[in-house]
Amino acid sequence: MSTTYSEPASLDLLFPQELISPEVSAQLPSDLQIRPLASTDYKRGHLDVLSVLSVVNDLGEVAWVNQFHAMRAAPHTYYSIVILDKASDKIVAVGTAFIERKFLRGLGSVGHIEDVAVDKSQQGKKLGMRIIQALTYISENNGCYKSILNCNDANIPFYQKCGYVQKENEMAKYASDTVHTPKL
Repeated sequence: MSTTYSEPASLDLLFPQELISPEVSAQLPSDLQIRPLASTDYKRGHLDVLSVLSVVNDLGEVAWVNQFHAMRAAPHTYYSIVILDKASDKIVAVGTAFIERKFLRGLGSVGHIEDVAVDKSQQGKKLGMRIIQALTYISENNGCYKSILNCNDANIPFYQKCGYVQKENEMAKYASDTVHTPKL
């Protein structure tokens, strides 16, 4: 069920709207808006868009809102953004940057870009590029000396168009099925 479109100033946002690149905002069509994730975005289809990437285990709105608040409780760390279709009040694209503080590079920081997804009906409209540009802007404006992301081989050309270069390799070790999700 769709809700009525709300201006960002009236929403409970993950971080201030002012941290979103005004240039990226200006490049979107007038019927779309880029903004931080809001505490009410579960109802706007946040998980539906993420399902383009992987299996999404929907644990319900209460769990989603708890995760939102847990992320916000770590200030200057999590920057999840959405692109919203104003007419339907539905999310059509998402992405997250999180800031890792390091002891290396003079106590530098690295921006990690994660979970970039565009609703299948909206692909090919440069919304993924706008998400990447906005997250890179957030990363750089947080003083990060680099922004990094992982992607499959098929997506390398897309990220190269966004200014990223292929560097090194990704390794992963997945936890066994017996490991349980911590309770918040």
